[in-house]
Amino acid sequence: MSTNIRELLKKHAGLPVTVDDLADSADLYAAGLSSFASVQLMLAIEENFDIEFPDSLLNRKSFQSIEAIERTVNSIIEDRKVA
Repeated sequence: MSTNIRELLKKHAGLPVTVDDLADSADLYAAGLSSFASVQLMLAIEENFDIEFPDSLLNRKSFQSIEAIERTVNSIIEDRKVA
């Protein structure tokens, strides 16, 4: 999943750094992720993983790092399986 997230970051985040050089735990906002780009990234993630972010997960913490995005996506997928 982190490979897919990295590809989406490359296409939609507009980071001024090379995504391949970022650790999974790196702070994406410190790396240059803007609020606008995080919305574009969220939309791309929703489309790619066929999910919808609930309002409760639309926050900075959910997009803080590749690890955080992966945890968030996994939690949405798991919640969908339970429902």
